[in-house]
Amino acid sequence: MTMPKEATNTMRALQGLENDSSSIRLQAALAVGTTPDPGFIGKLIERCAREPEFHVREMLTWALTRHAASMTVPLLLDEVRSEHARARSQALHTLSKIGDRRAWPAITPALLSDADDEVARSAWRAAVVLVPEGEEHALGVVLATQLGRGEVETQLSLSRALIALGEVMLPTLGAATADLDPRVSAHAIATEQLWRDPDAGFAFAIEEAKRVTALGGAYQEGQVGRVDR
Repeated sequence: MTMPKEATNTMRALQGLENDSSSIRLQAALAVGTTPDPGFIGKLIERCAREPEFHVREMLTWALTRHAASMTVPLLLDEVRSEHARARSQALHTLSKIGDRRAWPAITPALLSDADDEVARSAWRAAVVLVPEGEEHALGVVLATQLGRGEVETQLSLSRALIALGEVMLPTLGAATADLDPRVSAHAIATEQLWRDPDAGFAFAIEEAKRVTALGGAYQEGQVGRVDR
């Protein structure tokens, strides 16, 4: 008995998601997103958790956003609690793209301080998208506990998340500029610089902030000069 064309296409797409070729997996994810089918959701989420290629993961996330949030969000929330870092990170990334605030309770302080930098960065991005109105300040306080963490790329992610919260985060950030930990204070100073000048080069701002901190002078508005790319 010959399978209907639709069923054949479905089978081909599911098989494509497991192909050794990243380009074929990419095309399969594109096909699934182009013709959404609830039957694909579980497979897409499963593949997200172990897909090694960034561009394929992005296409898998896009494909998930093409399905009803009522069907994808509960499954993604399960993944947020996974013991596997990639599963947590990609689920958080996908939740940030879907933007359904019913996912907000899953963004816990534990996730925002996850030991894995990629998970933490995904949690920061998701948090500023999903935070309910009126809770931005509380989120900013939690995010500020991560100042000074990681290398420049991780620090820039946190700075962008803090800045996305708007002016409500400025008092907390200002207090952090006087932190006794020089990594924390330098990161806070560089973030304030980026707030004032979004076109500033962050890596240079961090180095300049470290210099100011090392000199032992109290940080004041405008002490770190404008930096260019």
